[in-house]
Amino acid sequence: MDRFRLVRLGLIMVVAFMFVVAGAMSSPTFAAEKKIKVAAVFETPIEEPWVNQIHVALLKAKKELGIEYTWSESVKSADFARVMREYAEKGYQLIMGDAFGAERIARRVAKAYPKVAFVFGSGIGPAEPNFGVFDNWIHEAAYLSGMIAGKMTKTNKIGVVAGMAIPEINRLVNAFKAGAKDVNKKVKCKVSFIGSFFDPPKAKEAALAQIEDGVDVIYAERFGVIEAAKEKHILAISNMSDQSKLGPDAVITGPVWDMWPTVKYVVGLVKAGVFTAQDFGSFSYMSKGGCYLAPYHKWEKKLPAEVKQLVEKRKKEILAGTFRVDIDESMPKSDY
Repeated sequence: MDRFRLVRLGLIMVVAFMFVVAGAMSSPTFAAEKKIKVAAVFETPIEEPWVNQIHVALLKAKKELGIEYTWSESVKSADFARVMREYAEKGYQLIMGDAFGAERIARRVAKAYPKVAFVFGSGIGPAEPNFGVFDNWIHEAAYLSGMIAGKMTKTNKIGVVAGMAIPEINRLVNAFKAGAKDVNKKVKCKVSFIGSFFDPPKAKEAALAQIEDGVDVIYAERFGVIEAAKEKHILAISNMSDQSKLGPDAVITGPVWDMWPTVKYVVGLVKAGVFTAQDFGSFSYMSKGGCYLAPYHKWEKKLPAEVKQLVEKRKKEILAGTFRVDIDESMPKSDY
């Protein structure tokens, strides 16, 4: 009888163990994690620096966070809603992109798919329950770049060729001017807007006109400007990404917008199922690693030590919170 009881007890324990294993196998801990499906919708070509920085961060998320990622570029306003809806209908949990030219369209589509997370570059705030926003808050690095321009100019004439006079661009131009004037009271700045987010030939033409007028350091807020600086042998400050390769002898440095902190945080929220409509703009500040100065590359040895020290000191003050770069989104004007 004792032997029978032992066998019976053993069978009960085996069955119980099998149930435990089966339950564990079906739990989220043991189940194979499904990839988060992410899509991006861009108004301009991928090569345009603004959208390229978002794209680069999403490619990094694909590699490091294991997301499934696809995108559509050069999407016209007339097609924006259709493309967004197609991704939502295909089960993409997160849709990102730039909505400045299709602001109302993007928000209207998002409202129709409340279970999908939408995070777009925008000059307006988030909208409940699922429309989050971000922006390129890189004015701090633009200010530091201006300090370099103010110190490196020999004619005391610096220039900026920018896209359009919108708040997001205005604050970069104004910060650049402020940085230059803080270290050089004699400096004057010429500002030109090309009226487009992506028109390299027009940007180059505007830059050549400024150079003809005596500008010897120019802020290439748009693509095309560095090419002019290289041809005319003047100095340039790049924008959004490290663009030294476009003109190693011309480009000293420039503000870099790193979207990785934003993308990493947003993907984490979606993955955890806790995404809410937020303004993710603060992730683009220097303190969060969202912006910084591009490496000096060839200018590491050519840039005067006193200039590098000046910039490094101010950078530390910004990171410590003891110096704040003003946010001025008014339309910048030329000094001459």
